[in-house]
Amino acid sequence: MSELLKNIDARTRLAGTNKLEILLFSLGVDQRTGRRETFGINVFKVREVMRTPQVTAAPDMPSSVKGMVSLRGALVPVVDLAQYVGMDSGTPRDIMIVTEYAGHTQGFLVESVDTILRLDWAQMRVPPEMLTSNLGGLVTAVTELQDNRLVMMLDVERVLAETTKYDDEFLFTSITPLGQNNFTVVFADDSSVARNQIERTLNALGVKFIGAINGRAAWDELQKIANSADAAGKRVRDLVHLILTDVEMPEMDGYILTKHVKSDPRFAGIPVLMHSSLSSMSNQQLGISVGVDEYVSKFEPQRLADTLARILRQSAAASAATA
Repeated sequence: MSELLKNIDARTRLAGTNKLEILLFSLGVDQRTGRRETFGINVFKVREVMRTPQVTAAPDMPSSVKGMVSLRGALVPVVDLAQYVGMDSGTPRDIMIVTEYAGHTQGFLVESVDTILRLDWAQMRVPPEMLTSNLGGLVTAVTELQDNRLVMMLDVERVLAETTKYDDEFLFTSITPLGQNNFTVVFADDSSVARNQIERTLNALGVKFIGAINGRAAWDELQKIANSADAAGKRVRDLVHLILTDVEMPEMDGYILTKHVKSDPRFAGIPVLMHSSLSSMSNQQLGISVGVDEYVSKFEPQRLADTLARILRQSAAASAATA
């Protein structure tokens, strides 16, 4: 199964082209609908695919967390995705997708894996609410294959948040307000969990914000702001003080959003902070290559707050010097 994940260097070069590769998998036949749905996960988040080893049960874990396995000396929690999404498939999940993102490694039990599909992020659409209501908003993007199958991208960041319970209130209580209420941040993220954490961080800082569910929506919002600034004879950097963007998003990813911002002179002087669970050094370098000013990993509210505060103060000082 590891053959599926070869040629990592070629996949890395996809970044910045608004393309991605997703690993297709199934959780079995949903007894509620009688259908075998197809799901996807970004290959960048997959470390390996293997037959499920013996899982050791652990006490006081969420019901969908079946226990842990030892992989090359490291203990890895194992999540039954079908149980997590409330699907009673009645079939064994003999395959484990080992994922690595946001500084965590976890195994996802699935019924089967299919193939790796290369797509343009523009082919990934924000799902209609009716389509995903039975999965509780867990789907962040949908695309249609040539055989008319719909592939649903699960919000694996939400899976991580709800099975590890890292999103505790104490993570935000130590954030010190900036003491200035004239900053505005535009942010883009397709994960509801990530958007909630960003909003809580910005609220704790006392910073105003405009949120978007993907890069396309953020770019549209930035265009509106730029047009308003032009009409009022103002600089855009006096209305927007920082752009915070995820990497993986349907319709337009964070790399392309950054390219658009950095190539448009109207947004000169506005820093772009990339905020992603893809926190490897290669991903950080790719962000820098398209013009990102800094890179911060997801699910570290204090680090995000500290980075935002520092960049906003620096940006304000630079803007005042050139006013």
